[in-house]
Amino acid sequence: MNEQLNLSLSRLFREFQTHNPKPVTQWDADWPSPCEIGTPFASPGSTEQKIQWQPVARHHADGDFAGLENAIEHEVHPDIKTYFGKYWADNISLQAPDGPCSILFIWSPQDLDRLIENLIGHAFACQVNKTPFSVFFACTEDPDDYYLTVNNDTGVIQLETPAKPPIREIAPNLATFLDSLSFTTK
Repeated sequence: MNEQLNLSLSRLFREFQTHNPKPVTQWDADWPSPCEIGTPFASPGSTEQKIQWQPVARHHADGDFAGLENAIEHEVHPDIKTYFGKYWADNISLQAPDGPCSILFIWSPQDLDRLIENLIGHAFACQVNKTPFSVFFACTEDPDDYYLTVNNDTGVIQLETPAKPPIREIAPNLATFLDSLSFTTK
C-alpha cells in the first residue's frame, strides 16, 4: 500500500470530522451502510429522512477489485485499491485548486458492487474508444459532466469527460491531489 496516500486519506478524514462533526445524508432503507449512526430522522417541516454518518475504517479490502481485474485482464492501479479500500464513507464536497469538486467514496458493500460494475462498463467503453483506462474518483461541481480520474497505467490524476480522451493532467498522483484539497466554510 502507498503510505503517502494512506497518510493523505487519514488527514482528509480527520479534517472532515473537524469541519463536519455530525454529518448527515439522505437515508435509504434499501441502501444501509456501516457509516450510519443512530436512527433516521426528518428535519422540522420536511418528510425527507436523513441519517447521521461517520467515516468507518475498512478492513480486508484486498480482493475488492479482483473481479474488475479479471474482466479487463489488467491489474488495477494500487492507488485506486488503497483509496477505495481505506474507508466506508459518503461523498465529500471539497475545494480543489481549480474549483469545487465532490470526491467519491464507497458507502457500503452494495455500493462497492455497483462501482465495480460501472468500472467494467467504463473499461469496455475505453477499449471501444481507444482511450487509456482510468478510474473515476471525483466529479467537478460546475460543470458537473467532468470527472477526475486516476490513469490506471501511470497513476496521474486527469480531468476527463465520459468516453473521451483525458483533457489535461491535474496532479502527478492521488496523494498529491488529496493534499491540495481544502474544506470550505458554509
